[in-house]
Order: sequence, then C-alpha cells, then structure tokens
Amino acid sequence: MTGKWTRRGALALGLAAMAIAPASAKVEGDTVYLGAAISLTGKYSTNGEHTQRGYDLAVQMINDAGGIEVDGQSYKLGIIYYDDESTPARGAQLAERLINQDGVEFMLGPYSSGLTKAIAPVTEQYGVPMVEANGASLSLFNQGYEYLFAVLSTTEQYLASAVALSAEIAIAEGRDPSTLTMAAAFENDPFSQDIRTGVLADAEALGITVVIDDQLPPELNDMAATLAKVKALQPDILLVSGHAKGATLAVRQMEEMRVDVPLLAMTHCDSADIIGNFGDAAEYILCASQWAPSLSYSDDLFGSAADFAATFEAEYGYAPPYQAAESAAAVMVFADAFERAGSFDRVAVRDALAATDMQTFYGNILFDETGKNTAKPMVLYQVQDGEYVVVAPTAWAAAEVRWPIPPWADR
Repeated sequence: MTGKWTRRGALALGLAAMAIAPASAKVEGDTVYLGAAISLTGKYSTNGEHTQRGYDLAVQMINDAGGIEVDGQSYKLGIIYYDDESTPARGAQLAERLINQDGVEFMLGPYSSGLTKAIAPVTEQYGVPMVEANGASLSLFNQGYEYLFAVLSTTEQYLASAVALSAEIAIAEGRDPSTLTMAAAFENDPFSQDIRTGVLADAEALGITVVIDDQLPPELNDMAATLAKVKALQPDILLVSGHAKGATLAVRQMEEMRVDVPLLAMTHCDSADIIGNFGDAAEYILCASQWAPSLSYSDDLFGSAADFAATFEAEYGYAPPYQAAESAAAVMVFADAFERAGSFDRVAVRDALAATDMQTFYGNILFDETGKNTAKPMVLYQVQDGEYVVVAPTAWAAAEVRWPIPPWADR
C-alpha cells in the first residue's frame, strides 16, 4: 500500500449503500466496485451487520486517505451490497447477479462458512477473485479453488487452544490430561462441524475422553437436553459452537439450569455480547477469537489494533467484534493487491492476491497455495471482571487463566 495512507480521527458516513447499480460496476469513473452478498436479515444478521460495518469502515478510511493508486491513476473504492437473507441458495443467486448483471469482477465474502461455500463455486466459475473474512471452514480450501482467499484462521484452530489450555492446566496440577473428560455441543453447520472435527482429533491425541458429543440443530432454540447431560456427567470441559445465537443460548440456559463445569469455551462470545447481555453470568467463560485489540499488529491505514478498535467504536458506538476487524482487513488486502497488480485485470489481481505478504492491524496475512492465511494464530479470551482478556496462547496472554469456574452456588 502506498505511504500516503494515514489514519483519520473523524469519519464520514460509509460510502457503500444497500444497493448501488452503476452502469459499469467494475470501474466507473474513478471508482472501482467490489460486490458483497451478506446477511442483513435472517439468523446471521447480527454478524452480517458487523461484516458490513468492517467493510464500510475500511472503504471510508481508504477513500479519505486518497484512495488507491493503480497504474498512475487514483481510484476510490465502492461496494455493491445485496442481502443474502442468511440463506446459501440466495447467496449463490446474488453472486450470479453481481457478476452477470452488475458487472462486478471482485468479490468480498459473505458471513459464515455455509454462505461462503455456496458462493465460492460461482466466483470460481467466472474467474472472479474473492477475498473473504468470515468463512473459516477448512473444507473450503480442499476444493482446488484458485480465486478464493481468506484472511482469517481456519476452523480447526478455533477451539484447539482451549483443549491445549485444559491439558496445560491438568499437567500444572500434577494430573495426566488423559484423565480429563470433555463435552462437545456443536451446531450442525459446516463451520461448527469442522471445529468439532479438530476438537475431537485434539482430544484423541491427548487421551481426553469425550463423554458428550451432541450436534445442535441449525435453528437453535434449546440446549436443555445437552445441558442436562452435562449436569449429570460432570465433564471437566464443555465446548460449544453455534454462532452468536448458540453462545447466547448456552450462557442463558446454563445460568437458568445452574449447570456447573470447571472449564467452558465457546465461539462468538463478542458478537453475542455475552458480557453486555449476561453480566456476571459471563464471568470465566473462554472465548475463541480471531483477533484482539491488545495484540501488537499495526499498519499505515488504521494504526494499531487498539487504534482500529477506537476508530470503530467512535463510528458505530460499540467495541468491534473480530468479525468487523477481519472484514476491514479483507478490503485492505484487495486494495494492496490492486496497487501491486497495477491494473484491474482479474488474473493480474488474482496473482497479486496469491503473492500477498503484509501486516495489518488485524494480523499478518500470507496465503498458502490453497488460499488460507497461514500467518495469524487464533487467540483465546477469558471474561475476567467484565472484560475480555487474552489468556492463550501464552505468547499473547495478558493475564493468567482463572480456573476452575466456581459453582453457581458460590458465585
């Protein structure tokens, strides 16, 4: 990226609207348009909004800083949005529309692995590069796609640190990890099931016994049956993945049912705002995260991870969940590739994306031959005194883990 990019304290309203239909959506005048089908309604609407806001904020910052320079000419970025209604089939239809009707030649990803799986075959068919930030399923990257690139860590890494941390705690207490027991409750969707595969493999490698392995329905409304088994079997570890709705449901029903477990780790804590919604009930929960404002990454556009968090909160009124951060990073990757490609030729941009090697406020980005980002680890938060605090991996830890979780009767 060019050195002219500087951070701005005051942000104007985001450039991108719900739907824009320029005559030539690829490049019109001094603006190059990206396309995005994201979940503005339906089950993923909360994270869809975080995704859109991350995209919009990056576009606004880039444009405020003078845009991008391609072959000696300055361009601004724009985004054409459509609502995929949290439905894979709708997402695929909209990808076709963006490419064939709106003329989009560069795509930003949707929210969720399921939607990304639906759209990726379309962008691949048409040779349209897609940089995605919210489809972590490992199975996306064994299809041989050449036009798909992901800035985030893939699913097998999401709760691996929680399993490793439980083993570390056991060893520190003189206990063999093989004496631990685990309960797993994962939504039956591509994202969560890929996490489950990684978790079960990690547990098997450590000799941890899995006493509950429940698949939760996609329309999550009740976890009482699973939690009743947890209450009866008293595992050492409970792992949950069900997007924002699953995190909300797990915390609420565990409090209602007074389910005690020494270690609880889940995905999507911040997007579900478990601290704001549940207060003290959220204490001690471990939360998988792609990113944290306390990390030491930085760039010339947003500054540090903490600077991005402050800028986002000033614009939108709440601290950014990682979905917003990774979405902003995806736009930055496209901008960097456009400048290095020196053109808007799709193949040239695709090749520039494949050669990406950069640091953003979100983390380091380096794609392997499958399009995965291999340069950024996951982190594990714990809710401590009403704040998210990084406790793993040890290299990034800001505090020691608090363990075991006290029984509800003592809290």
